[in-house]
Amino acid sequence: MKLCIFGAGAIGGLMAAKLALRGDTEVTVIARGPHLAAMQKDGLRLLSEGQEITARPRCVGSAEDAGVQDYVVVTLKAHSLPGAAVQMQPLLGPDTTVVSAVNGVPWWYFHGLAGPHEGRTVESVDPGGAVSRLLPPSRSLGCIVYPAAEVIAPGVIEHTYGDRFSLGEPDGSRSARAQRLSEALIAAGFKAPVRPRIRDELWVKLWGNLAFNPISALTTATLDVLVNDDEQRGVARAMMLEGQRVAEALGIRFAIDVDKRIAGAAEVGAHKTSMLQDLERGRPMEVEALLGAVVELADLVGETAPTCRTVLALVRARARAAGCL
Repeated sequence: MKLCIFGAGAIGGLMAAKLALRGDTEVTVIARGPHLAAMQKDGLRLLSEGQEITARPRCVGSAEDAGVQDYVVVTLKAHSLPGAAVQMQPLLGPDTTVVSAVNGVPWWYFHGLAGPHEGRTVESVDPGGAVSRLLPPSRSLGCIVYPAAEVIAPGVIEHTYGDRFSLGEPDGSRSARAQRLSEALIAAGFKAPVRPRIRDELWVKLWGNLAFNPISALTTATLDVLVNDDEQRGVARAMMLEGQRVAEALGIRFAIDVDKRIAGAAEVGAHKTSMLQDLERGRPMEVEALLGAVVELADLVGETAPTCRTVLALVRARARAAGCL
């Protein structure tokens, strides 16, 4: 199996390191700058569960250097996809699978989804269908990312918790390509179930992200502060209930209720959401993938979602003011 990590930051580096250590997958990492130089010189170092290991995947600076792959795992922020999709073309052969390990509503969301919206484009994450033209949804395999990790130095990944990457075909089938990747990830030490309803799991993760991320960017609160402050928690809960109504109108089934989901977030502790981290570092924030797309879907199904709309307007303004759009 030839597998390429495109966007080899924290999560991509974690996956690449463990797969490369197995030795039965030809792993290529595409990176740039000091991170790439460090991996080429000293290997990819992973700190996990009190141990340090060094893996040596093939590390290159461009898709042209990597060549055609069986799997391309995309671990970028969603707003980077339109540009990255152009760069990824040399990786794609006739049978290449694009594994979408990206937060938020994905560009392939309505592919293979029976019903009145099948094949629809989600403009918030796929403006004008630009991503779908370059990365056809038929290539896509969904992947829900649960681990938390951070690049603490060039070439060094610290893995703090989580070991599950749930996989799923957009049409719900149990395909050979999904099963093959699942087996490789399990052999590398991850949990990698193949889910027939991958969107259900996508929404459970998005359920928290659509509320906690933008609120944290507006208040600079860490997750523990946010969920224990009555006012912030109240706004988050209202947003999540609005999001739930949108999702259920699209056929999603939630296995837990909103208060259990909030309690799960509280257990994470003093964590800075990804949107708050991006704000503090002056990087583009995932506003559209995590909340803009939810409001777009609300319009599609006729939900008003007033709290989500208000917070979306505020966090867009915050991002513009900070130069993080």
